[in-house]
Amino acid sequence: MKGKMLKIIGAVAVINILARLIGFAREMVIGYQYGTSLFADSIITAYTIPNFLYIVVGGAITTAFISVYSKLSEGKEKQDFLSSTFTYITVIVGLVTALLLVFAEPILKVSFRGLEGEELEVTRKLFLWMAPSTFFLIWSMWLSGILNVHQKFQLSTFSTFVYNLAFLLIAVIFTPLMYVDSYGLGAVLGAVIMVVMLLIGLKKDFIRHFTFRFTHTPELKRLWLIALPIMLGGASLQFYFFIQRAFASHLSDGYIAALNYASKLTQFPQAVLMTAVTTVIYPLLAKKVGAKENESVSELYQKGMGLLGLLLLPVTIFVFFYSKELIAIIFEYGNFQADSTKMTYPLLQIFSLSMFAMAGNVYISRFFYAMEKSYLTVLISLFCVFGVNIIFTMLMLDQYGARAIAWGTSISSIVNLILLMVLAKYMLKLSMKSSLLDKIKSVGLYGALIMILYLSSTYIKTGWTWGDILIGGIIFIVILLGGLKVLRFSELNLILRKKGVS
Repeated sequence: MKGKMLKIIGAVAVINILARLIGFAREMVIGYQYGTSLFADSIITAYTIPNFLYIVVGGAITTAFISVYSKLSEGKEKQDFLSSTFTYITVIVGLVTALLLVFAEPILKVSFRGLEGEELEVTRKLFLWMAPSTFFLIWSMWLSGILNVHQKFQLSTFSTFVYNLAFLLIAVIFTPLMYVDSYGLGAVLGAVIMVVMLLIGLKKDFIRHFTFRFTHTPELKRLWLIALPIMLGGASLQFYFFIQRAFASHLSDGYIAALNYASKLTQFPQAVLMTAVTTVIYPLLAKKVGAKENESVSELYQKGMGLLGLLLLPVTIFVFFYSKELIAIIFEYGNFQADSTKMTYPLLQIFSLSMFAMAGNVYISRFFYAMEKSYLTVLISLFCVFGVNIIFTMLMLDQYGARAIAWGTSISSIVNLILLMVLAKYMLKLSMKSSLLDKIKSVGLYGALIMILYLSSTYIKTGWTWGDILIGGIIFIVILLGGLKVLRFSELNLILRKKGVS
């Protein structure tokens, strides 16, 4: 069972890496075609609301659905719940999508007050293309949840890969005919293709229960009670993006794009890891909570957080010291010139400080969701996103510009993690138990990485960007793996599959 679970997580991780790489390639192509111009800003801004609703609404409904559905008895009870969920998702999301189309311009003006003139007009046209994708994206998220409950993890993850690939190819192929509007066409057709693929994967056993059933059941009520707080608390990352773009719309052209490139690069490692782990672990966690296997839940928490730290904190250090080289290598092509790199890499340095915190917030929240105790996590997230984040940003915005927006995100996400860990300890009885020796080893390893990478990034210069980052990467890997081996970190056994999570 342990080996099978690790194999599934590994397979999902590989597919997810490919999907993320394609999604990241889309950002690179936008940079190549439009650099940090108003057109790049418009593409990113127009996609913000559909993507926000996809992640926030779709993610909350799907998480709640898995939590309720996995605890129901087989047979009519599950079938009726499936039909009711299908009905309300289709009707509610359909109405929301229609409202986005009808009130496109007012919604954009209220959400992004700095938009005006040509940028507003370009963004509005793109938004009209992209808004219909909202319906299909949320539907696809729910369909993926059904597949995940029935352990068809690879198919649900592969559909995201297909979506990102279709989005990118359609956008690039139709650019000569439609210019920036090709990204709108890519968004909506990619979402349709993803839904069709998921429906084929579900087959008739499930699709025959997709009938309209306007009934209120205790299970449906539980779904909404779980989903509503998740929609607020679990949407922290998306709220950050939304607020970043709202503030950046008041800055000069290009900063929306620069913030997007930097934040997407920061997200990549933690998003790949978290999506793979939560896709497979969450249904298992929900079942363990239902069976009251408290020791197994506690073990999942400790090992998961330990692995997150071991994998993401070293990456944070590397990204911080080699941010300029990373931006240049990944983005500096076509219309993305040296001045765009200069605009973007300081933002990447600041965002990198939030990598572990963002992943930790997502991971810990899943334990609250599985135990259906999410309300306090919602209050903490709202306080950090709309309180700490906005206050820090507003205090520093005039002096530091876009860097203030990045600092607001990083500081508030770290505060969020600290508060969630305290809440988990006293409310869920979950905590990180490590000896003094383990703490000393961690400080020694990360301290050595900081000192050596600072020296290598400052004094080892070849005059060739690829050369600098290759040397830095080799030094990083040698110090990290050598340190793990010499200091005998227990988490290394998990990575090498000598142990598993039961």
